[in-house]
Amino acid sequence: MKFFTLATLAAAASALPSAKPRVASSPESFSVVAARSASPIHFLTLNAANSHFYLGGKPSSYCPEQVPGCTEATQTVLIGDNALNVAVPGGQQIYVDPTGALSFTTPHSGYTPPGSTTTGFKYEAGKNGTLGHWSFGNGFMACPVNSTAPGKPHYQVYAARNNATVPGGNVKQCLGFDAMAVKGNGTVGAWEYI
Repeated sequence: MKFFTLATLAAAASALPSAKPRVASSPESFSVVAARSASPIHFLTLNAANSHFYLGGKPSSYCPEQVPGCTEATQTVLIGDNALNVAVPGGQQIYVDPTGALSFTTPHSGYTPPGSTTTGFKYEAGKNGTLGHWSFGNGFMACPVNSTAPGKPHYQVYAARNNATVPGGNVKQCLGFDAMAVKGNGTVGAWEYI
């Protein structure tokens, strides 16, 4: 009876969440920087917030109180072709929603709205110290959002589509950009992005 109790406690303890950085064996982790010379989005970082992606601003993340050592995200880290590098069980997938917005799944759920696209993303690592590249279909575009608060993003990221439903309603105000991939160190970017 004592052995059964000890074995049960050991199994339960090993199942508790841990904030110890997870290192991916494969594929590589990376962050994204926008490249569009002579524009206001040049060198802005890609950040996950409010289930979407933005250039500029800060990532939005959550750490459960019961996870020791868990800290808020300071950057958005991706892994593979279309996932966020997170510790939350089940992970978080990246997709393009029916409006064309670059989005990510809610923690603990793989749900994507009908009409969403989860395929077509591609990560290419840089070689010999150069930046890599992250792509989707015809590329990405950054569309201005009405945000004047300091630290808030000013551009939401969409798939480069003429029929995208963008803030302000005018796709011609959006700026296409190259998504340059900066190789990460393999540790997760957050417990989960929200």
